[in-house]
Amino acid sequence: MLNTQASKLVTFFAVAAALLVLPLILQATGSNSWVRIVDIALLYVLLALGLNIVVGFAGLLDLGFIAFFAVGAYLYGLLASPHLTQNFPAIAAMFPDGLHMSFWFVMILAGVLAGIVGLILGFPVLKLRGDYLAIVTLGFGEIVRIFMLNLDRPINITNGPKGISGIDPVTVFGHNMGQRLTVSLGDWTFTFQSVTLYYYLILFFVVIAIVIAYRLQDSRIGRAWMAIREDEIAAKAMGLNTRNLKLAAFGMSATFGGVSGVLFASLMRGVYPESFILMESVMVVAMVVLGGLGHVPGVILGALVLAGLPELLRHVAHPLTAMTDGRLGPEILRQLLIALAMIIIMLLRPKGLWPAPEHGKSLSK
Repeated sequence: MLNTQASKLVTFFAVAAALLVLPLILQATGSNSWVRIVDIALLYVLLALGLNIVVGFAGLLDLGFIAFFAVGAYLYGLLASPHLTQNFPAIAAMFPDGLHMSFWFVMILAGVLAGIVGLILGFPVLKLRGDYLAIVTLGFGEIVRIFMLNLDRPINITNGPKGISGIDPVTVFGHNMGQRLTVSLGDWTFTFQSVTLYYYLILFFVVIAIVIAYRLQDSRIGRAWMAIREDEIAAKAMGLNTRNLKLAAFGMSATFGGVSGVLFASLMRGVYPESFILMESVMVVAMVVLGGLGHVPGVILGALVLAGLPELLRHVAHPLTAMTDGRLGPEILRQLLIALAMIIIMLLRPKGLWPAPEHGKSLSK
């Protein structure tokens, strides 16, 4: 028992040290592109952990999850950019220096607003399950995207297909994270690029999300969600209020999406409707399913694999394009290789890359 705890402690510190050093190693290559890729991968981890509450814990298929991501991103875009003051004279009169809301205030506001939107979605789909639930949530995601695309007239709220740019970067301890940070420790000088600073910020929220996910999984409400996932009729017969539990799952999951959207808008310094298409929802669902439904480490692994795989395959696609004399473009080949990789994973690991351990089965006869 003691050896097991010691090994877990050693593994924890080793992983923590690797995560802290990783962006510095990637930054030392002379290019920030790989650090930005890791930043995006961590955002997908945050999204996958949120969707896992609905799909993995409660067993409700949600194909419109990216809508909550859009709510958080656009909220930060509106409250931390010059867009509203440029289009609404009344707001400009109230805030002559521009509307620059605090990142931390908007983060809380986005989580609450996204959670309310999740509850609004949850009410009409309480009686649905399976394919019907997937279709309704898919439609909800598309409705939100189309609203963001067309709310530029008669009143310009979202700036339509042009999106919102000029979003403020995050300020932490008085430092603007849009600028590099130089730290001197004696004879050593460390320079942290903007994408590296955002890496640590996103990693901070990912760690919090992992702790919350584990606490939810082991809590009474988490076990109730899993009971609904396994057999909703039996769960209702045992006295569980399935309606409120489903609403709680939608609300909690949506909160994760809203927080992820604020981080995304701050990192990219802009939000645009094409970032919230249906394929993004499908990709997040694939991360949860391929990683391992309801298993937090598996979901994290699935998100990292599917977020990093396209960039790795990008280097493979170009030589294959040359072999076909340019008849197949690199982007088409890259998507083909991603699809083949996903098929192979599902054939070899039908329960996911890292499935949840099976409970209730005797280890010995």
